[in-house]
Amino acid sequence: MNPSMDDMNLIQAQRHLVRDIGEEIDLEIGPGDDDPSFANTPLLGGPSEEPSVEEQDESKQMSMISQLPNADQDILKAQPAKRKKKVVKRWREEWADTYKWAYVDVKEGTARIFCSVCKEYGRKHRRNPYGNEGSRNMQMSALEEHNNSLLHKEALRLQTASKDKVAVDKPIYVKAGSIIEAALKRDPHEVEFIQSIQEAVHALERVIAKNSHYVSIMERLLEPERMIVFRVPWVDDRGETHVNRGFRVQFNQALGPCRGGIRFHPKMNLSVAKFLGFQQTLKNALSPYKLGGAAGGTDFDPKGKSDNEIMRFCQSFMNEIYRYFGTDKDLPSEEMGVGIREMGYLFGQYRRLAGNFQGSFTGPRIFWSGSSLRTEATAYGLVFFSRLILAELNKDIKGLRCVVSGFGKIAMHVLEKLVAVGALPITVSDSKGYLVDEDGFDYMKISFLRDLKAQQRSLRDYSKTYARSKYYDEAKPWNERCDVAIPCGSQNEIDQADAINLVNSGCRILVEGSNMPCTPEAVDVLKKANVIIAPAMAAGAGGVVAGEIELNHECNVMHWSPEDFESKLQEAMKQTFNRALKAANDFGYQKESPEALLHGAVISAFLAIAQAMTDQGCV
Repeated sequence: MNPSMDDMNLIQAQRHLVRDIGEEIDLEIGPGDDDPSFANTPLLGGPSEEPSVEEQDESKQMSMISQLPNADQDILKAQPAKRKKKVVKRWREEWADTYKWAYVDVKEGTARIFCSVCKEYGRKHRRNPYGNEGSRNMQMSALEEHNNSLLHKEALRLQTASKDKVAVDKPIYVKAGSIIEAALKRDPHEVEFIQSIQEAVHALERVIAKNSHYVSIMERLLEPERMIVFRVPWVDDRGETHVNRGFRVQFNQALGPCRGGIRFHPKMNLSVAKFLGFQQTLKNALSPYKLGGAAGGTDFDPKGKSDNEIMRFCQSFMNEIYRYFGTDKDLPSEEMGVGIREMGYLFGQYRRLAGNFQGSFTGPRIFWSGSSLRTEATAYGLVFFSRLILAELNKDIKGLRCVVSGFGKIAMHVLEKLVAVGALPITVSDSKGYLVDEDGFDYMKISFLRDLKAQQRSLRDYSKTYARSKYYDEAKPWNERCDVAIPCGSQNEIDQADAINLVNSGCRILVEGSNMPCTPEAVDVLKKANVIIAPAMAAGAGGVVAGEIELNHECNVMHWSPEDFESKLQEAMKQTFNRALKAANDFGYQKESPEALLHGAVISAFLAIAQAMTDQGCV
């Protein structure tokens, strides 16, 4: 292509200009074409101003045409002018009606369509080479993409809340929104962590309304005290070297030394570690034992690995992280992908490196564990918590249909305890689908399920033995008729459609067995249908209780019977339940409200942490 044609293309590209701030953006019709007043009409009543720098630059650029050869000038003049007066006017009316919160401003020398709710503009559209300077369709697409973003939805929700909520001042919501906005700007790609922050801030709106001092406390709390990210090299059985990434987030130690799980899962990342650490911090603060919170893990997948490979990996993992562990610092516990075997390898290497027998990594059937029911504690606590909710409603769990998701140790122990208290558990699930048994599971069937898992067989094999059961591929169990739902899988396993299915299936109580199993949209659906939600930080406190009982000096020298252990566990769960309800009542949530436990648990935990952080100063 010759230089003259390059100049012409440059001129055409630079026609993507805008007018004054507050004016209509039109990049296909210049000012004065067909309708001279059109370009000077403000979109949302913006004041008219003198010609902008962009207009002066454009006139200079247009003068370049006269410097081109006559042949190129003829080419430019011969090009038909774009005249879309009717289309543009119709688009302008529709656009202004659809995006009433939009306005035009200049940022870093570039005109953008901004959202007046949160003062942000849409991300650049990937098909638009000029970013937000492109055609009006691209501008609309970018703004629409922004309107679907977390930042805009949160700002819009806070704006609506400030109009609809009673007895809460609007400035408080702006401050609460600023907490989330600051987190979004600092960690925009950490989706799981941002979602957990949103849920906590929503629950604390009335708390912040009463005392704006908590805004600064919350901002400090949301920044972890320590984040450790490290590489984990290891060698497989064939002698090949592999590298994984390890994480440990010691989120907050204001109440005491950290406690939290270690997760081995290929989708593990820093966002998940921070989200788990934040949830664990609140859970530990709500429990009868005041502790700090932590979480961590690695993107290593233990599935399909030999015992020797897992041992070598665990030893390499501990080689880096051991210096941050200790009874007065941080003690890990089991989480997804980490069981008896993994905890044994981890503790063995820790003991070797530390050179003493301090610390008590939690895990059953190993000699440093004082309790015989460590693994069962979290699952049993979920069932005990369900019974406490039903007791408040003057109902009994006997005979109620219960839908359970997951196929791990927590899900299996939930089935076991549901059978023990007379309930009717009917489902379990894995990553490929779910199994339903209309007759319900009993001890024999649960034993068969354990055999399937131990032999790494599919849940489909269950239906070959029990004719009244059926396995559904690529499906979730939430459309099965039930009274109680206990999700024990992973975060965000219940979306909006699943929540609607649960409501239509007759579910009245949802007990979170996993951390943050519901998306925000699912929570909204459940609350509107008056489904009581028991948050994981309250219902899942059984594991915290068992861990602290194990660390008690008396428990290290005596073996608790299952009956004594369950008695202590039930008492601890009752204390947690009452603490959450009291906090909810103190801030105006009735115990019958579906938000009572959901918000009360966060409020009670946060106030305990906030008091400790205030007493200890800015550290």
